[in-house]
Amino acid sequence: MNIPFLGNWRKRHETDHSPLADAFDRDPEGVGELLAECELLRARVQDRGVTLDDSPRSLAALDQLPPRWRDDPEELPWIGNDAGLYLGTVIVRNVPGASWQVWPGGQPVVRLASGREINVVEAGLDWAMTGSPELSQVYGEAAEF
Repeated sequence: MNIPFLGNWRKRHETDHSPLADAFDRDPEGVGELLAECELLRARVQDRGVTLDDSPRSLAALDQLPPRWRDDPEELPWIGNDAGLYLGTVIVRNVPGASWQVWPGGQPVVRLASGREINVVEAGLDWAMTGSPELSQVYGEAAEF
């Protein structure tokens, strides 16, 4: 069955890429460095004596912090987003074969050598809101694949 408007709708929506996805297509390393910045998270935890050095050990240190960010509903999603991006950075830098990918809609994920994708931002938001799963646990599962 030929439905002309459906074909036009598909063309328009299949080519919709976010600016982040477009930038990733052009410069994946540059976008990876941008995703690794996590400035708000780095500033907040440094105030508490934790240095984020992109190591799995630093994820365990984050897991041990009292979640004071939960007291600020405006900052909470930003901390969660940064925590997820930091988790992704640690995985990409320490798990062989792991790399950043950006879905067409702009969602950054980490793809493992096995092909499994981890939505690290979602994991970071869950961690910031509830403390679970722990960031070190997500890293441990990724390192096993």
